[in-house]
Amino acid sequence: MDDKAEIVQRLTTQLSLAAHLRSLAKAEAQSADRRQSLRTWQADRLARTHADLLASARLGPAAAFFLTDIYSAKDVGGRDQALDRVVPLMSKVLPVSGLETIVDAIELDALSEDLDAAMVEALGQRINAIDAAAYGNAYRKVDRRKDRERQIFLIQHLGQSLDRLARQRFAGTALALARKPARLAGFGELQEFAERGYNACRQMGRVDEFMNLVVKREQRILEALFAGDDSVLSEGPVRSPAAAT
Repeated sequence: MDDKAEIVQRLTTQLSLAAHLRSLAKAEAQSADRRQSLRTWQADRLARTHADLLASARLGPAAAFFLTDIYSAKDVGGRDQALDRVVPLMSKVLPVSGLETIVDAIELDALSEDLDAAMVEALGQRINAIDAAAYGNAYRKVDRRKDRERQIFLIQHLGQSLDRLARQRFAGTALALARKPARLAGFGELQEFAERGYNACRQMGRVDEFMNLVVKREQRILEALFAGDDSVLSEGPVRSPAAAT
């Protein structure tokens, strides 16, 4: 199986899984509201942890993409289309580097949906008044450390995929040319996602510095939570010269 075939197979699997998990989360209005409450709280925490990156002239566009496009409170259900129709067309229209970027994001989305469902259940009635202590207790109750570490790994891998996409000759032109056929084929949102990521990384330059900052902070929070220290959820960023520019 060649690289593109493997990526397409992975894309089909992850899109199907993400759509299934989202449909379960939305099966009841109350369940959907609880999920939204959790995601809003988590989005606020991410914005607080990485506030300096969001405010940076150089790193801000990439930070906004990763913290609001990759993992946010918004509903990305528009990505869920008829897979038997969308995936073959997507593989024809988008470059391999674009497909790789999308499949990383979809796998991260599916894993986040699964972990969020477990967190909603673990929070119980505290879902209506989440604070650092309630979130930390639920985090440890859910456990699943390997999945949490996988979540961070996927963020880093997605950054590397976007870096490769941004450095590929004519990738920007290929993504721009794909806009109309992508919309007509039903995966315009995914194409736009890849193009936004491409533009953010092109503006920033190499993503290594940015991704190292994000990954180290998220890994530190993971380790602190499993050690019983919930104070990290209320902290702002650890300032660094790179992030301040």
